[in-house]
Amino acid sequence: MSPITSAPPPAPGGGRSAQYDAFHAARARNDVVARLYAEAMGEDYPAEVAASSSCDWPLLGLMAARLRMRPGQLLVDAGCGAGGIGLWLARALTIRLQGFDLSPVATAQATARRAHFLGSHANRAVFRVAELEDTGLPDGCAHGIVCVDALGRAGDRGAALRELGRLLAPGGTLVVTRALRRGADPGWQPELSAAGLTQEYVDERPGEPAMWERLYRLWIAHADQLHRELGETAAANMLREARHVLPTLGGRRAVLLTLRRLPDAPAVPEAADRMSRLGRRSGDRPVPAERTPQ
Repeated sequence: MSPITSAPPPAPGGGRSAQYDAFHAARARNDVVARLYAEAMGEDYPAEVAASSSCDWPLLGLMAARLRMRPGQLLVDAGCGAGGIGLWLARALTIRLQGFDLSPVATAQATARRAHFLGSHANRAVFRVAELEDTGLPDGCAHGIVCVDALGRAGDRGAALRELGRLLAPGGTLVVTRALRRGADPGWQPELSAAGLTQEYVDERPGEPAMWERLYRLWIAHADQLHRELGETAAANMLREARHVLPTLGGRRAVLLTLRRLPDAPAVPEAADRMSRLGRRSGDRPVPAERTPQ
């Protein structure tokens, strides 16, 4: 689902992935969610990608341009959901893909979609269950990373950004969607410096808040249908999010940040050309300081 300006009340019961598992499982049963996303986005809706995020055609094109990746390089899709964004980019740019998500239901769906996008080259894409703050991927393994509407869901956004910075090879690029209150000081420079990243571009996404407003109002208007077709758990989670976030959208600013790993940052030599070693990094995980949703 979406990034949010401030966190809604947690869904009752289950682990951290339970809400997302319920959503992805319910969405796979019928097309009501896809139809409402398509209505909210209009001609900008990339039906094949079918992302549960603000990803539209303009964002796909912008990310492909900002990544500037060469064929055969490795892209990491952080918070990949059901995999459509990463798989579309992998096909368009002829690159390898490593996707991860908190939800095992989502990563199973992403794995099942590989052949649709990549045909006989489906093994160029691998999906796994992992958290943004601790991916289990090796240092410097990625030439590019995309993180769409996921960073705000991290338990510790600063730790997640440091982890993504760790995955980038020197000179590698991270493109990440961010949202903040309009007119507020972004305040992300200290986080970028701590992650060994430098900002290259800030691309405004002026239509993103209005898209979420249309979508959330559609969810609320179709509440009975969502309950009937998706089940109580998934529908209740969606409606809770919609009612919590709607009042905040009027003051929302949405951007795509393009960040680059400093060329002299340390990384494992040639790690970006290896995809087989997936062991966890040594050392303790950072202690989460606070939840800072987008």
